[in-house]
Amino acid sequence: MEETKKSLLDDSFTSAMALTNSGVPQVPDRYVLPPSQRPALGSGIGTRDDTTLPVIDLSLLQQPLFRSRAIHDINKACKEFGFFQVVNHGIPLPVVKDALDAATQFFDLPVEEKMLMVSSNVHQPVRYGTSINHSTDKVHYWRDFIKHYSYPLSKWIDMWPSNPPCYKDKVGKYAEASHLLHKQLLEAISESLGLEKHYLQEQTEEGSQVMAVNCYPPCPEPEVTLGMPPHSDYGSLTILLQSSEGLQIMDANKNWVCIPYIEGALIVQLGDQVEVMSNGIYKSVIHRATVNRDVKRLSFASIHSLPLHKKISPAPELLDGNNTAAYGEFSFNDFLNYISGNDFLQERFIDTLKKSSS
Repeated sequence: MEETKKSLLDDSFTSAMALTNSGVPQVPDRYVLPPSQRPALGSGIGTRDDTTLPVIDLSLLQQPLFRSRAIHDINKACKEFGFFQVVNHGIPLPVVKDALDAATQFFDLPVEEKMLMVSSNVHQPVRYGTSINHSTDKVHYWRDFIKHYSYPLSKWIDMWPSNPPCYKDKVGKYAEASHLLHKQLLEAISESLGLEKHYLQEQTEEGSQVMAVNCYPPCPEPEVTLGMPPHSDYGSLTILLQSSEGLQIMDANKNWVCIPYIEGALIVQLGDQVEVMSNGIYKSVIHRATVNRDVKRLSFASIHSLPLHKKISPAPELLDGNNTAAYGEFSFNDFLNYISGNDFLQERFIDTLKKSSS
């Protein structure tokens, strides 16, 4: 661990926050994307104004008369987008705001304090960093982050930042609430596929939760860089809290769609594990984060996964003579090993699992 910190420091580790705070008039060359990969901000290109993005009232799941309608809406959203927003999700607004407040205080800490947790090792249970992986990225991204394992909370919380003093309490409450919400969502998604709603219950109870807390500070040239490159998440579901607009998803026509900010709403994104489990009926959503010239954006990505070494494969109930398994099995650990040795921006991990149809 100490060697990792030393190598990053020797590599003149500079966070996006530090660059913003220093008042740089333009982004350094290492952040500049090739023209074909840059976001078309403000041009209308790649956005879909005619698209009604799904917003689902989760309170309907608790009402017998309306549950089937909510399940139908979830099925439609998962098939068309791999994404939906949820309202009336049961996480109180003060818990959400407290988590964002704690994150703000963390990223405002002196750089020396945050560097105590810096690491480029993706297996590290708590790590602070910048870009995706500062030590290996060919192009850097305008993002600072802290990631930490969060379930079961009692196992990991002592490793979390002790500064700011409120961090463990406020972020811990949000982590617990989002884990409970994840269980409810996974039941509804299983049911929407025609599976028994507790299909993944045991794996969920034993599974993992990684909380990626992201800070996208104001950027002097948001049109030439990104906060996060296009990617899909490896887990079952990601529950995303954002403080302002910045998330974009790719739709079925490969258009980039901006996700509007709705106060109090949370974003649900399907991950690679659900794509494999559904045998491709549902697809994990490709998404990216843009940055803003004037606004600092925070997000909490609560990434839920089956246990580290648990293999997931297409649900047997969804297979028959006409529908054979289209994917090989994989585990969270397989994904970590893949990104440790491969450029996941060149080839998505899930594409390595797809079986030839010939």
